[in-house]
Amino acid sequence: MTKRSKHVAIMILGAAAFTLAGCREEQVDAAAYPDVQSCTDEAMNGGLFTVQDCETAFAEAQALHVEAAPRYDSFEVCEEQHGVGACGSEQEVAQGGSSGIFMPLLAGYLIGNMLGGRSGMAAAQPLYKTAGGRFTNAAGSSTFSSNKGAAKLNTSQFTRPATTAGKAPMSRAAAASRGGFGKAGGGRSGFGG
Repeated sequence: MTKRSKHVAIMILGAAAFTLAGCREEQVDAAAYPDVQSCTDEAMNGGLFTVQDCETAFAEAQALHVEAAPRYDSFEVCEEQHGVGACGSEQEVAQGGSSGIFMPLLAGYLIGNMLGGRSGMAAAQPLYKTAGGRFTNAAGSSTFSSNKGAAKLNTSQFTRPATTAGKAPMSRAAAASRGGFGKAGGGRSGFGG
């Protein structure tokens, strides 16, 4: 009987170790760039990503921007959340849509090396200015002090944001109820300290 209980105890310890290891989120090499040219310039000088990674990730960030950028029912509310000069109409920004819906302008993009090593599979997220001069992702779940730099980030930073295209835009009250765009999340500042 003691032999069996030792095996059970070992199995329980092994399962607990496996569970704890599964709880730690994987971190990946990531970088933020204000534009695709900044990324490709760095790539040509032996940076973390290739020129192809930069271009592919930027295209992905642009597509996510059109699909998932925060949308507001007035230009004023958009500027309250993202700063003066950081917004445009959905029609201008997304090259289609309504002229009565407003979105932040793309202020850069986040690229992550999901497979590790140079020329791995890259994932991307659009970045937007916040009214406080920081930068945030489309979900508003993380903020960064800069839109340029490199850091290790959790893979969750690259989770596809919810679609906002075709949904009702946020009003001033809706934006205020969430504490402002970019304030709902984890306050990360991996870029620019």
